[in-house]
Amino acid sequence: MMRTTVALAAVLLLSATSTPIAAQEGDRPAASAVQAGDIQRFRLGDLRITALSDGTVPQDLHELLRGITPQEVDDLLHRAFLKNPVEASINAFLLETPEGLVLIDAGAGEVFGSGFGGRLVDSLAVAGVEPSQIRHVLITHVHSDHSGGLVVGGRPVFPNAVIHVGKPDVDFFLGAKGADRLGYAEQYFTEAETALRPYLDQGRLKTFEDGEEILPGVTAAIHPGHTPGAAFFTVRSGEDAIVFIGDAVHVSAVQLPRPGVTIVYDVVPDQASAVRRQAFDRFAQERTLVAAPHLPFPGIGRLRRDDDGYAWVPAEYVDRD
Repeated sequence: MMRTTVALAAVLLLSATSTPIAAQEGDRPAASAVQAGDIQRFRLGDLRITALSDGTVPQDLHELLRGITPQEVDDLLHRAFLKNPVEASINAFLLETPEGLVLIDAGAGEVFGSGFGGRLVDSLAVAGVEPSQIRHVLITHVHSDHSGGLVVGGRPVFPNAVIHVGKPDVDFFLGAKGADRLGYAEQYFTEAETALRPYLDQGRLKTFEDGEEILPGVTAAIHPGHTPGAAFFTVRSGEDAIVFIGDAVHVSAVQLPRPGVTIVYDVVPDQASAVRRQAFDRFAQERTLVAAPHLPFPGIGRLRRDDDGYAWVPAEYVDRD
């Protein structure tokens, strides 16, 4: 889950609408430089997987992170050549499978307002895909930067898809007593209702349990903490595998060297940090290829141990047949 501050959003929107630097004679028209979706394709065994950008949003880490001081945050960002606030990617992933096109996460849609996410459909278009071609959407967890893009104007974006969500998340976010049980912000429940209810009413929302094979070669593992039904999806093709890790990490520059640092979006922060440590220890030891929704696009790489924390190693880039 990610949110922007109103003041910062206003500054960014003002900057986006300011008069551009005058083009030099012979330059391409300004319209040709407009960002309108981004993709990166790669192979996993016999599968083709496409990373899809839903855009980026600014994050004030002084306000969002827990278990660390603002000065410590700034020191870690300085090491990574960053400054607060940081831009966080919203990544989704498209799998071309024998079961049809499978989307992992659906981006933010309209939730954050114009200019802040909501570019998933544009990125699908760059990949040559219409939303109506998607047959399955796997949601790592119900937060709106992963499920908000399921709807536009209250109507389903993916008219022919089955939406797969961990049962504990559906029970929590669509259950009548979810907000009372943990005092979690009401907006998360309202946004979940908006995103999921149209598919539930049409009989196209399907829940899964821990360890369930959702589709051939695609297995879910539920790791409660960030949300009750937060899931990892392991996709296998032959001897190759990749794990889609959801929001196990939000800010690599801070949470990898300091894995105990949590974020305000965590439903149970201690659980969330324990999941990160346990999973990342295993991924580092086994040299697992992982895909992360909020690490810099395309968010695909591996983790290695680095002192008391971890380091992110982006996957090798290949651009040939």
